[in-house]
Amino acid sequence: MVIFLLLLLVAFVLGLIGAVVDGLFYLIVIAIAIAVADVVYIVLRLSRSSRRHRLR
Repeated sequence: MVIFLLLLLVAFVLGLIGAVVDGLFYLIVIAIAIAVADVVYIVLRLSRSSRRHRLR
């Protein structure tokens, strides 16, 4: 969970810097890519853990 929050923070900071500083649009693109990868990571992790702990 710490990795998830850390990557979200990095994506937010990169997006903020990319939006404020002129000519650094590529930082916004990198921030979006990190955020999407982070969401995919957490979804895969939650789906794997839910398969292991099924209720009987």
